[in-house]
Amino acid sequence: MTVENPIIIPLDVPALESALELARTLAPYVGAFKVGLELYNAVGSGIFEALAIVSGKDVRIFYDAKFHDIPNTVAGAVRAAVRHKLWMVNVHASGGAPMMKAAVDAARSSETPPLVIAVTVLTSIDDQMLRTDLGVGRTAEEQVVALARLAQDAGCDGVVASPRETKSIRDACGPEFLIVTPGVRPAGASLDDQKRVMTPAEAIAQGASYLVIGRPITAAPDCAAAAQAILQEIRAVNIRKP
Repeated sequence: MTVENPIIIPLDVPALESALELARTLAPYVGAFKVGLELYNAVGSGIFEALAIVSGKDVRIFYDAKFHDIPNTVAGAVRAAVRHKLWMVNVHASGGAPMMKAAVDAARSSETPPLVIAVTVLTSIDDQMLRTDLGVGRTAEEQVVALARLAQDAGCDGVVASPRETKSIRDACGPEFLIVTPGVRPAGASLDDQKRVMTPAEAIAQGASYLVIGRPITAAPDCAAAAQAILQEIRAVNIRKP
């Protein structure tokens, strides 16, 4: 699936004005903004309306809530969240199929239902951590693909996964299933706390739908120029695709 502007910017800041300043600067150059737990817990749900005002009425907001609880609780949380006219919301696939289905059903009960995607294995987790800390016998790639299939069967629109597993997910779940990939770093950039990473061009070539790109853009001396450069790199890959 080719997306015109697949860049999602995480607004990982603890203050409203910092988030809005980033949004003002980057709105012309990116596809969506991600509101995560740090920003949401710092400023509350008013961030959604504030972003829409600053960025324009067509701004797309991904609420990175990572809901993970019993099905009834997750359904209630999703019903509350969709009142903010979100573009996308996520849950943890490890919550199981009934929980994911409850989230999907709750989202689709809204007049403006958001996309519902499921987090597979966090990009900070590698094979060793999965085995020794979490007691999972599969490799990270095997676990990601298994959870992606479970999410698809539960009705989710897509998953969040490392770019390293993108091709395997695409092979397992088909061309229309959305794959949102964090852990994207331009060549030469710091990996920070990510362990399973690729460059933007590599991730798109492997079949990613959307790329979550934070510090390489938001911490750049000229964040607008950084976003534009990465978008040009992505579009060059899409042009070369058959």
